[in-house]
Amino acid sequence: MTNDAPPRWDRRMQQRLAHGEAAALGELYDRFASLVHSLAHRVLGDEAGADRVTREVFGHIWEHPEEFDPREGSLRSWIAGLAHRHAVSRLRRTEADEERPAAEIEEKVRAASAAARADYIVTSMPVPLRAALDLAYFRRLDYRQTAVRLGVTEDEARRRLRLGLQLLSTAHEGPRAVSPPGGGAALR
Repeated sequence: MTNDAPPRWDRRMQQRLAHGEAAALGELYDRFASLVHSLAHRVLGDEAGADRVTREVFGHIWEHPEEFDPREGSLRSWIAGLAHRHAVSRLRRTEADEERPAAEIEEKVRAASAAARADYIVTSMPVPLRAALDLAYFRRLDYRQTAVRLGVTEDEARRRLRLGLQLLSTAHEGPRAVSPPGGGAALR
């Protein structure tokens, strides 16, 4: 099952949560818990902290489903934003408790935030872009080999790699909604 959901699903899920339907929370948890946990772990670098943030995020969703606004973006994006905010807040509290200098804490938060955004961007990008990046950067194939593996032209492989890298480059620009160039049209 894909994590992408149509806006109608998002609105219906929000309504179910607002009506206190526990099964809706379970469905939401099944669909997005790994996203929340991985983002939190990326920011905190700590399994126990990521577990706590995951619980906090889903507790917040259960208590405040009305905060989600479908006009602002997808439910997935909203949940990822909650995860990021909760994880950064926990990181700041933890670092402050260890009496580290404020500048050091903020640098660690910025680095963790950029890494979490990069993870989110990769998991959110269309499958063709993600597949091209995986082949080229993790499996060390050049664009010609990537094209052969994907069954596309070399020009198409280069285009996918370029678009994927453009999306990833936005990770350091700060939090914002990221969509593929060209309005997010499906790629084949």
